Amino acid sequence: MSKSTHLDKASQLNQFSTLELAQALMEKLSISPNDWHRLKSNRNVRASEQAAAALVFLLKDEPQEALPRLQQATGWLDRSISAPPCPTHGEHKK
Repeated sequence: MSKSTHLDKASQLNQFSTLELAQALMEKLSISPNDWHRLKSNRNVRASEQAAAALVFLLKDEPQEALPRLQQATGWLDRSISAPPCPTHGEHKK
């Protein structure tokens, strides 16, 4: 990346607040309903999703909301938590 391109991107990002950037990152890292079954057990995806949510709460000065999300992110990474089975898995449509 050239120096001028890097400066252009930096100046574009400067028009947004830190909170807005964190919210955009959280949105980008959130698993969409269409990708849920494919990604629900992907530890890096789930940890990233939770860490980004925690960052948003920290920037909103809500540490009590950030902490459980950071704990969830850690749980995904250290393998102490797993995705629960899909509640509709195995059900037949009537």
